[in-house]
Amino acid sequence: MSEENHTNYVKIWALLVVLLAISVLGPMLEIEIVTLLTAFGIAFVKAYLVAKHFMHVNLTPRFVPYLMATCLVFMLLFVTATAPDIYKSEGTNWKKTAEWQYMPPQTADHGGEAEHH
Repeated sequence: MSEENHTNYVKIWALLVVLLAISVLGPMLEIEIVTLLTAFGIAFVKAYLVAKHFMHVNLTPRFVPYLMATCLVFMLLFVTATAPDIYKSEGTNWKKTAEWQYMPPQTADHGGEAEHH
């Protein structure tokens, strides 16, 4: 293995740990732009580092990054297309009422007898 291709995994791991600490501590400042930068910016950098150095995406055939980008575009299109229906409480020919998300309480039933506390 040549010295040019040698990857120091411990340094990359340490950088990922530092970025994790920043992304956890950033929202504690309660500044919206810092929270957004730490949540999305650092997550993007960490994903890039993992993909490049641990998954070796940079050594894959040329079509793989294009395939990944295409999948990401379709995922974002799906989310943006369905988000209005999910987040709105009413629309054409339908209405999302409070009962729509109702989950009955779970009871513990051991041999037909309910627990008494």
